[in-house]
Amino acid sequence: MAPLIVAVMPIGLVFGAIAATKGLSSLETFLMSALVFAGGSQFVALDIWAHPASWAALGFSALLVNIRHLLMSASIGTKMPAFSGPAKYAAMLLLADEIWAMAEVRAGETRLTPAWYAGLALPFYLVWVMAGLAGSLAGAFLGGPKALGLDFAFPAVFIVLLIGFWKGRGTGAVLAASAAAAVLAHQFLPGVWYIAAGAAAGVIAALFTGERQEACA
Repeated sequence: MAPLIVAVMPIGLVFGAIAATKGLSSLETFLMSALVFAGGSQFVALDIWAHPASWAALGFSALLVNIRHLLMSASIGTKMPAFSGPAKYAAMLLLADEIWAMAEVRAGETRLTPAWYAGLALPFYLVWVMAGLAGSLAGAFLGGPKALGLDFAFPAVFIVLLIGFWKGRGTGAVLAASAAAAVLAHQFLPGVWYIAAGAAAGVIAALFTGERQEACA
């Protein structure tokens, strides 16, 4: 998990710096990271942030961005027989893309335990929250993400995660369908619908490729 923790630090710094430019205090930035703990929806929220904030728009955008957590939690939840009810709920509260990916790989090799999951999730969570706070305190000193080359940090993390899940042509078809749908939706639809479009196309492609593999078998 250490490389992913290092990778998320500049993303958290950028989030904090952008939050400061939007008028959020360091305390508000800290609480947003600590309570929301979802980088994608936090960045989307800042992108449409206004004074006064439209809570309906913020909530709906966060829902669209994080709707993938329904699928992620359904997948990893079936691999947690060693978790009690409260422990499983706590694990889901700390679920993020990086944590989910690492836990899925681990579950394919051995049994998931609460202690292992906590060792994975808690350091990542704490670094994300503290990096956002540091970015907020540094504020304008960080400059723009593009100027520092940090704008690619987010995509780079997900590219690394995708490589770990590559299983051949079927995976390629799912990624291609998801990417095509996301790009088209981004071009022709306002807001963050491209995220939902990409997720839906990926699910449909996965179902289709799965049925073809079963038929061939």
